[in-house]
Amino acid sequence: MDLPDQLAHHVQVLRLAPGDLITLFNGESGEYTATISFVGKKSVSAEVKTFSPREAELPYAITLAQALPETSKMDWIVEKAVELGAAGIQPLAAQRCVVKLSPERAAKKLLHWQAIIVAACEQSGRNRLPHLAEPAHFADWIGQHDLHLRILLTPRAEQSLSDWARHHPPQAVTLLVGPEGGFTETEENAARAHNVLCLSMGQRVLRTETAGLAALAALNAVWGEM
Repeated sequence: MDLPDQLAHHVQVLRLAPGDLITLFNGESGEYTATISFVGKKSVSAEVKTFSPREAELPYAITLAQALPETSKMDWIVEKAVELGAAGIQPLAAQRCVVKLSPERAAKKLLHWQAIIVAACEQSGRNRLPHLAEPAHFADWIGQHDLHLRILLTPRAEQSLSDWARHHPPQAVTLLVGPEGGFTETEENAARAHNVLCLSMGQRVLRTETAGLAALAALNAVWGEM
């Protein structure tokens, strides 16, 4: 089989040669051991040998609902969230978001973030691609029915995420993280009205590019993944 151009380029950068073993995955489950059979200037072929059902997913699904931050911060957030095991990424347009995405620009960003997700899976050994949802307006998204518990991170909450996690079993959750200025009081009230649980990350106020990643790591630590 011929490898995709990006993967073929990666093989060439690593200076792999015919006969070398590589691991391939299709993003749905499991992985394949393959042998490189041909390396050309612009193409690489491999022969699939065996399949392994190995899984590297968390036993609980965590979705990160991230309000769009400035510049390239979202790239960093997506990459690190995937490495930490996030099962899904939901970009949100909140009231204090500086970044405004037109439909055309949103489509380009989704392709860019999807490529980051694939690369992060390759780097971290995950073989299931996290789901990347289309950007949504907070006011519209918060009113949608969700089977999973939704947790909004805010410094105004009385209980911390880690304290809550210590008293609850591992479960599927969605973490809501605001933009640089945080969610507005109106947005927090709307979230509470839709049964969203408000929790804090402790005594310190974290940057938007830190909060979601710290929350993922905290849940993994308390629930036994790390």
